[in-house]
Amino acid sequence: MKNITYKLSKTPISLLLILIAMVLLTVESCKKKRSDMANALYKITPNKAFKNITPEGFDPIFQKVLADEKKNLNNPQQIVAFYEQNEYDPSFVMDHLGNGDLKAFGEYLQKAGEHGLDPKIFNAQAYNDLLNKFYDKTAIKTTDEAYHDMAELEVMTANMFINYSNDLQFGLISPRRIYARYFTKTLRPDSNSVRQVLAVSNMKAYLDSIQPKNPQYIALQKALAAGTTAPGMTKEETDRIIKVNLERLRWKNKPSEAKYVIVNIPDFRLDVMEDGKSSLNMKVCVGEGRNKDYANNLVEYDDSDKTDRPFSRETPQLNSLIYEAQVNPVWNIPQSIVNKEIVKHAEDDPYYLDNNNIEVYQNGKKLEDTETIKWGSEDLSKYDFKQKPGDDNSLGKVKFLFPNKSSVYLHDTPAQAPFGYTMRAVSHGCVRLEKPLDLAHSLFGDGEKFEMIKQFMSQDNPKPTDVALPKKVPVYITYVTCWADESGTLQYRPDVYGLDIVLFAHMQKFLGV
Repeated sequence: MKNITYKLSKTPISLLLILIAMVLLTVESCKKKRSDMANALYKITPNKAFKNITPEGFDPIFQKVLADEKKNLNNPQQIVAFYEQNEYDPSFVMDHLGNGDLKAFGEYLQKAGEHGLDPKIFNAQAYNDLLNKFYDKTAIKTTDEAYHDMAELEVMTANMFINYSNDLQFGLISPRRIYARYFTKTLRPDSNSVRQVLAVSNMKAYLDSIQPKNPQYIALQKALAAGTTAPGMTKEETDRIIKVNLERLRWKNKPSEAKYVIVNIPDFRLDVMEDGKSSLNMKVCVGEGRNKDYANNLVEYDDSDKTDRPFSRETPQLNSLIYEAQVNPVWNIPQSIVNKEIVKHAEDDPYYLDNNNIEVYQNGKKLEDTETIKWGSEDLSKYDFKQKPGDDNSLGKVKFLFPNKSSVYLHDTPAQAPFGYTMRAVSHGCVRLEKPLDLAHSLFGDGEKFEMIKQFMSQDNPKPTDVALPKKVPVYITYVTCWADESGTLQYRPDVYGLDIVLFAHMQKFLGV
């Protein structure tokens, strides 16, 4: 007792009284809010089943429903923690049932089809059926039923509110999980974003705010609503191509920089974007794809299409920073190309390597005589093949480098004929440029460095030269098969890598199809 008295004496009496008063006030206000539960809900419904409900009677029912439903929640830990921290207060029901927010939310779920998402993903019908019971004064018969339906509605709202918010803001699917060659930084929802959703005070305003407002997104929504049928496609295939591209637009990975380079693989096109407009565009050739004959489409797919199986030559999706131009580059020929192509030509023609300016190195030392080597019986891993700079170099006169795990880059090419093809997925994986000097000018601008690049590219005896960019420029290699052009007309491109099929198969997985 003396010890307790001593400790209290060290605390000023006035401060102690204030602290006690604050605790009592907090507890009292909490009790007051929760004890008004019956009157508040009876006023909203009005259903006599709610007249005798109490927080003390509701809590154990809510905890049981929460425990039973935990396995069905997408974010169980965050949801359970939220209610534990808030003493199992049914905040969605108490704060949003009477002001129309839950009814508005139910309407948004029913209209998920406007986003190319099936309302079944969000159990929209079941949610609205349960919600409507609260507006029918005879639908809920007993106090126990009232407790249970309150708990079910609270848990369903929390779960679906998070899911709907995440899907509209981040997309239904993480592209990095479904695509084998996807290296674009893409933000996904996390525990912090979930907590923010649960803490929303004005649901209606929040729901309005998260509806995508990107003009591209709205254009695709309108086309979906209008039942557009694209040339050469069925109605079903058109719907599906719009839906997968709406999903791509929801992914948080879009360029935010004032200037950047973007390559769209299915369009075989590169644009330099400045302040939202294309300041330079050109044809490109990309890596050879699995669906280059366009035999497979969105009408014909099966469950196995959920697994992405890219060809070895397909150009990856990525984002990075262009940091330099290599003028008159040496081509360090990849081992896969050596094995599959170079040695076959060398076996058929002993002068092939010399005629194509290809040098061979072993342990860093150049081999002077390659004509007598029987390449078919050699361990090719012991050799490095390099093509010297020149007019026939496969990289052309310049290549643009940016860090990436796939060792791809943008480059010039002596093979100009493919730029006249409609289907330009013909490379080994890098992106060939129709107008490389124009890209150099766009990146470097007028000045000494660009003039040096221009001069070195025209030399008769070229030497490899690295020219660093004064300011790194972002580059995005993307995959988009449907978009609105500058005039607002929808453009469609065939699915050269079959990535639409993979994405749609995963979207169907959410419906259990």
